[in-house]
Order: sequence, then structure tokens, then C-alpha cells
Amino acid sequence: MNIDWEKQDLRRIMRQRRIERPISPAENTALNEHLAMQILAEPDLGQIGCVWPLPGEADLRALCHLLFNAGRHVLLPETTPKGEPLLFRRWRPDCEMVAGRFGTHHPDGDYDRPDLVLVPLLAFDRTFNRLGYGGGYYDRTLDALKCRAFGFALSWQEVASVPVGVHDEPLDRIVTEREIIRQQAGEGRAG
Repeated sequence: MNIDWEKQDLRRIMRQRRIERPISPAENTALNEHLAMQILAEPDLGQIGCVWPLPGEADLRALCHLLFNAGRHVLLPETTPKGEPLLFRRWRPDCEMVAGRFGTHHPDGDYDRPDLVLVPLLAFDRTFNRLGYGGGYYDRTLDALKCRAFGFALSWQEVASVPVGVHDEPLDRIVTEREIIRQQAGEGRAG
């Protein structure tokens, strides 16, 4: 089977599961807490590329506020034209949010470069591969930035194996509401 077809089929399955099993408030809170623990434990992660939620995704707005109050710089992505990496803008609790492409929102703030990017996904596996929405934005962004990447998901989004193409960028860590899955020393992305 063609890898693009495999990905398309898995996306269809995972989108349907998301409809059938929406995230609960308790799961969302646990996911935010696990992400906060991972980020705040590492003082060198000062610029955090976070995500404003799309319908059906985990809501990390509480994490944005917590990180900002802890003195970290929160950056949110601006969805760029097709084929370009995402750009990140500084967010503050009182900033104006601007509607972007594909239903996204980003701050009307200065551009900056993240030390860490939190990556949404549809599916993940234990070899740190992820299945995104199909636009390639995060793969291009991670390739361009060469920064660390933590995928975030619910535990039910784990699959045995994610189809991987030549341009797919692996994650350094996967954080769910139940656990933190870490790379072994020396396995992570350079940067």
C-alpha cells in the first residue's frame, strides 16, 4: 500500500475516534499538568511554542497562562502559506488574537523562535512518530528550527505503528494524560 494512502486511512480512523471519544475536562487538566511538569523541570526551555486549540483538540490555554506566569515566553504559531514552516508570535494573556488560516488563531505580537514546540497530533507510536493533519506544517517547522518537540495527545491516540515518510520529523517526547514517553539518551533530535 502507498504510504500516502496509509496515512490518509489512519487519519480517517483517528478523526472518527476523536468524534466518538471527545476529551473530558479531567483528561484535559491531566494533560496540561503533565506538560507543565515536563516544561518547568527544564529551565533552558524559555521560549515555548504552544498551540491555541482547534475544535476537538486538547485545550492548552491554561498551560499558556501557567507558563507565562512562571516567566516563560509563550509563542503561538501563525499558519503560513502552504509549503512554508510555521512562524511563532509572542503571546500574553492580554494580547489580541487574530484569526488565521484553517480556523487557527495567533497573537498580534512580535515574532520569536521557540526552544521547544508542542506538537498536536492525530496518532502516535512508541518510536516517537506522529500522524498530523496532512499539511506538513509541523514537519517543515521542526526541520527548519531544529528545536525540541514534545507531542501531546490522549493515551487512546496511540497506535502500533504510524506510517512514516522521508520528510516526517520524529518527536523528542510524547506527553499524554496518563504518561510521559521519553527518548533514550542520544536518540533525540539535534538542536
